[in-house]
Amino acid sequence: METREFETEVVDVIKRRGDVKSFRFSAPPDIDFRAGQIFLLTIRINRREATKHFSFSNSPTEKGYIEFTKRITNSEFSQSLNNLKIGDWAKIKLLLGSLYLDERYKKIAFLSGGIGITCIRSMCKFATDKKLPVDITLIYSNKTQEDIIFLEDLMQMEAENKRLKVVYTLTSPTIDRDKWKGRVGRISSEMIKEEIPDYRDRIFYITGPPMMVDVLNGLLIEELRIDKGRIRQERFIGY
Repeated sequence: METREFETEVVDVIKRRGDVKSFRFSAPPDIDFRAGQIFLLTIRINRREATKHFSFSNSPTEKGYIEFTKRITNSEFSQSLNNLKIGDWAKIKLLLGSLYLDERYKKIAFLSGGIGITCIRSMCKFATDKKLPVDITLIYSNKTQEDIIFLEDLMQMEAENKRLKVVYTLTSPTIDRDKWKGRVGRISSEMIKEEIPDYRDRIFYITGPPMMVDVLNGLLIEELRIDKGRIRQERFIGY
């Protein structure tokens, strides 16, 4: 897959949850990337160009645009993104990246937290649209129900794809158990064993804040005895 660079413009800005937004940019119809990979985005900040990398949150099956999803922070780059309007200029350079949906794997487990769901959404959507014979279980951790990004998308995919199972877990100590019927607590080895009984047969993808990724990586290796070669990971750093 060749590296490709092109100029583009904003075609939509979508508010997701709280301070999380998705940004869409026009893309040629023949654009080619793998679900879950990353790209470089260049925007103008005070007449100078600034570049950061992002994971695709749309699937290669969703043509005509490239999308990423980000939590808005106080950084200069993030605030400049927040001020983007439809029609604003940008430049995109596609990168390969090491984290993507490898169709050779027939059993996958995704462990994700917060904004880490962006690349997972891309991979789940691709597997669903292509009707891939891949068994996927996703455990997705958030503080509260209101923080769950792409909830409607994930529910729709799960309804369409019988090979996809999504488990939501909330970590806030104030969760109302009468209203919330999902899991509660941080992702643990016990939770993985209960929700993914065949975990030893799966390839694991871990995505989320760096500290969470490090903890879960250690948990898989030390507590569940998963070989390092069966673990893929992506750390989401805010800027």
